[in-house]
Amino acid sequence: MSAEKLTTVEELQAKLLDAYRKEFSNDEPTICAFAPGRVNLIGEHSDYNDCFVFPMATPIGTMIIGKGLDETEGEKCYFRTLSEDIKESKSFEIDQKEKITPLESPKWGNYVVGVLALFLERIKPNKKRPFRALIATSVPIGGGLSSSASIEVSMGIFLELLYKDQYANDLQLSKVEMALLCCKAEQDFANVPCGVMDQYTSCMGKAGHAILVDCHDNTSKLIKFDDKDTCILVTNSNVKHELSSGTFAENVQHCQDAAKLLGHKTLRDVSTMEELEEGRNKMPAATYRRAHHVISERIRTEAGAKFLENGDYDEFGRIMYESHESLRKYFEVSCEELDQLVELARGVDGVYGSRMTGAGNGGCTVTLVKKDSLKKCIETIKNGYKGKASFYEFEPCDGARPMDLKKSNNN
Repeated sequence: MSAEKLTTVEELQAKLLDAYRKEFSNDEPTICAFAPGRVNLIGEHSDYNDCFVFPMATPIGTMIIGKGLDETEGEKCYFRTLSEDIKESKSFEIDQKEKITPLESPKWGNYVVGVLALFLERIKPNKKRPFRALIATSVPIGGGLSSSASIEVSMGIFLELLYKDQYANDLQLSKVEMALLCCKAEQDFANVPCGVMDQYTSCMGKAGHAILVDCHDNTSKLIKFDDKDTCILVTNSNVKHELSSGTFAENVQHCQDAAKLLGHKTLRDVSTMEELEEGRNKMPAATYRRAHHVISERIRTEAGAKFLENGDYDEFGRIMYESHESLRKYFEVSCEELDQLVELARGVDGVYGSRMTGAGNGGCTVTLVKKDSLKKCIETIKNGYKGKASFYEFEPCDGARPMDLKKSNNN
């Protein structure tokens, strides 16, 4: 029993090219951008608290192909997604001559429109270019693997390529600047009070490495992780969550309230668990619990990067279980399905550790497992899980990048 076959970048492009050529006969796209999703190994609900996160970019991601339009081809920006998971309209247009504001519908469009709006702030009004863009993703939507960040970052790369001839490299953003722009787009247009981890990982990913990101100053350290005897298994519970629902924003507020009550700007500044305990009586019980997770998770994440760097998988696995328990007990974002997936993995010889990953209330678990125990782990979970899970074997991959387009056989 093995993991799902991953859609390759080449297969994703072939799918998009076929759709483009069918929709726009006798025309060829000129731009192709790809941005990966991410899986967070440890450091959950940490980025918007200015703490540490420890993710890696994945082989799956979002690709956008298209071209700039001349006067005879149209004046608006056209978007279409090929995603079968989208229940709203799969296409829409934006008039750049008008002020771009968040869309009422389709909601998915805000992830590209937000990036477009912020990018255009640096473009003179008479220099704006209409374009058409087709979008496809191999990231499960709502699974906690950053489908939203991958579409945002791929849109950012697409726009840089669109304006490259016109502006040379004047509009080129650094990878960190791109991540921050895309993060702000999600906050302002999708109304998600997220931190920068997802977009940062999509931009900064490197094959064979995880990334320890300090979300206080947006610096990072690459940690080598290319052990061929060990792998990352991501198990999708196929229970989906909606990021802009109240729970996420409420937890962000709890964290901000806890920091303020302790006399700090963010929970990153709380130096020890003892400081939290001393201030416990100042805050409501739920606020204390959220802060307890964030502060203890910061300590785990810094330690975890060192464990992985030293190849100490037993210790890394131990804190993965601790992280999951903290997310369940103190942050209260796990669910019955995620708990079951973690416990099933725990019972398999060769599994070092497992935890929920992503915002929670559904989505995925991430498991560190010996390569020769992978099939047994999948089999055990598949047979014991009350739902229907999907399994992905990931290795750390490179971040967002332009892609060459495969030419039509007719050209």
